[in-house]
This record gives sequence, C-alpha cells and structure tokens, in this order.
Amino acid sequence: MALFTAKCQAYSDSYCAVTPALSGVIVFLHSFFTMSWLRRDKPKIADTQSEEERTVRTEGIFVKCPDCENALYKRELTDSHEVCTHCGFHFRYDAIGRLNDLFDDGQYERIDEDVTSGDPLNFFDSKPYKDRIDQAKDVSGLPEAVISAKGKVGGHLVYAGAMDMSFIGGSMGSAVGEKITRLIEKAYENRGTVVIFSASGGARMQEGTLSLMQMGKISAALARLHEARLPFISVLTDPTTGGVTASFAMLGDVILAEPKALIGFAGPRVIEQTIRQKLPKGFQRSEFLLEHGMVDMVVDRREMKNVIVRMLDFMMNAAVQTSDLKAIGA
Repeated sequence: MALFTAKCQAYSDSYCAVTPALSGVIVFLHSFFTMSWLRRDKPKIADTQSEEERTVRTEGIFVKCPDCENALYKRELTDSHEVCTHCGFHFRYDAIGRLNDLFDDGQYERIDEDVTSGDPLNFFDSKPYKDRIDQAKDVSGLPEAVISAKGKVGGHLVYAGAMDMSFIGGSMGSAVGEKITRLIEKAYENRGTVVIFSASGGARMQEGTLSLMQMGKISAALARLHEARLPFISVLTDPTTGGVTASFAMLGDVILAEPKALIGFAGPRVIEQTIRQKLPKGFQRSEFLLEHGMVDMVVDRREMKNVIVRMLDFMMNAAVQTSDLKAIGA
C-alpha cells in the first residue's frame, strides 16, 4: 500500500500539468485506498465461548442396548422401566425403582432402616470390611443391600423387600438376613403378603458363617408364614445366585422371574469345570428354568405389578382365607 501511494504521488507530480484528467484519477485512487473506513480501528470481537462449550455433549443422553445394540434415548429407557423398547432386554434395576413400581401410586413406608451391617469378624482383605461398607453406602446411596417397605398393592397390604446389586453385589450379610426376617414377621403379625425382589451374588463372605446362618433363619420365618396361609411371592431378577437362591428366593408360593435373568447357585463356568461337560445354551437363564419347572412364570418388568395384583386378588381373597382358617381349626 505504501509503495502504491508513493507511485501515485510520483505520477501525479509528473503528469498533472500535461494531463489534468489523468492526474484527477490518480488522486482519486490514492484517496480511495487510503480512506480510514477500510481500516479496522476497533479490536476484533473476542470469542467468549471455549472449545469445550461449543462441543455438543451427549454423555448420559443415549444408552446402547447390549443385546440388540440399538441406541436408546435415556429418558425413553427410564419411562420403560429400564427395558429396551426395541428387543425387550431388561437392564439391571435399582431397589428404589422396583418399590416405586410395585406400590400403589409409589406410596410406601420404608421400615427397619436402622438395621445395618457391622464387622463382627474384623475382616480385612484388600481393604477393611468397614471401609467397603462405607464405600457401598456412598456409591449406592442406600443403608444396606436390601430395602424393606410396607404399603398397598392393588389395595392389599404388602410387605416388600428389594435387593440392590450396587451395594456389595447385593450380598446377604447379617443385616440383610435380619431385615428380611423382620419383614416376614411383620407380615405374619399383620396378615399381609410378602414380596421379595432378589438380586444378589449370594452370601457375604466378609461375615463368614454368620452370613450363611441367615439362610436358615429366613427359611424358618417363611415356614411360619406358610403355616398361617399367607402368600410369599418371590421375584427373581438378574442375577440371583449363591446362598440367596439356595434359601428364600426359591421358597416362594409363586416364583416369578424377569426375562433372561441369571438364576443359579454356582456359576456356569464352575459347573462346567466340575462335571467336565458343556452346558446347554441358555443354561441357568429364567426361560431354561421355566421349561424345567423351577420357575412358575417369566414376566416382563413392565407387566410385573399387574401380574402380582392378579395373584393377590386370588390368594388374599377374604372368603377363601376364612374357609381355610376354619378348615385348619384356627
């Protein structure tokens, strides 16, 4: 620009006397290219947004179904009770969600919240057992691996327990056994129904024999419930294994299971190594157990409450209960 301006000035000085018209053109061009409106006097507008702010975040918005591999909108998945709307795959569900779905209008009273795990053996593996309990409470937001509650289901009095895998794998320790036993005893005293959603890896090894003793304790309480002709509905979810399967989970008057739930005592790999045989396809899944008479029904989670209500309407029929009590001389 400076070179062009200098040339314009030189041409103007040389030819202004001979060619006035050309001199006028050169002066115009000089003034045009040096006008102030072509210059940026104001500073450049600063970009207030960072690169991260301009990036569209999709974390937590979509979830990939592990079965059909479709992308699911998180809100849509929540509305369908954590069941894939494309293939019906059942994601793992937390205890609070199960209780909200079960009780009428999601209204219930949580009971025995003060019963929590201790450390009777001062157990230590890679970390102290007490630290594991504290960590489990922080991660799950729950006081224990099972939540006990009472309320109405289809107008019937129900005492329900829901286990949560996020609390040390839903394992059954002394506190879990005590809460479930108290739940059954309250149902016995008030002539209510017991519904338990099982989701567990089995007995809690950090409490040794004390955790195994809960199997017999809960089974004894269920025997009293059975003698009183009060129903116990057991709902098996993914996974239900170990000491939970070997005790109360398989003692229900009616045993329901969610689709494709893993149900068994030992894992399939352990069984294969023991018997040295290849297990059939779908072994220990709820559909396989249904075919072999271990489960009464496989029920979609979205229909679970309706099925339970229909069963309660039959099993808690006042006329039937009265005739049964007279027959046994109660």
